[in-house]
Amino acid sequence: MKKLVLMSTLGCFLILFAVSPVLAADAALKIGLVDLYKAVNESEQGKKAKSELEAMIKSKQGSLEDKGKAIEKLKGELEKKGGVLSADAKKSKEDEFERLTREYQRTVADSQNEVRKKEGELTGRIVKDIRDIITAIAQEEQYTLILEKAEGLVLFSDKGLDITDKVIQRVDGKQKSGKK
Repeated sequence: MKKLVLMSTLGCFLILFAVSPVLAADAALKIGLVDLYKAVNESEQGKKAKSELEAMIKSKQGSLEDKGKAIEKLKGELEKKGGVLSADAKKSKEDEFERLTREYQRTVADSQNEVRKKEGELTGRIVKDIRDIITAIAQEEQYTLILEKAEGLVLFSDKGLDITDKVIQRVDGKQKSGKK
């Protein structure tokens, strides 16, 4: 009987000894979530970049609209006067219409690429700053793991894990202190 009690006591100690590192690891585990999309779009730096992009898009749209109107005018002339123009004049107008159309399409593609490139530059800079701030918060507050709270990636989380607002405040604070 003594052997059985001694063996069961020893077994309990071994189980507790084996489980204690796991329990200690759980106690030190600290997880956070950051919604990068929200942080980029709601930070002052992100809002400024968004308005800069919108201004760029508006200026591009203005010049594209002018070219589009010129093409529509030429198309209208071709439809109205096509029957009365000589063959050479009609061919010349059609060639000019095709040239303007190709030029317009090329300008649209170039504008889209330029806007995409500018958006990538602005967003890349903001995301880099946000990542640096996330790293600083993780080190200061001793987070074990910080995940991106992307749409569909995190199905459920406690609202207490979300540090996005703290990150946005730091980004805005850094922006204001950098201006002074």
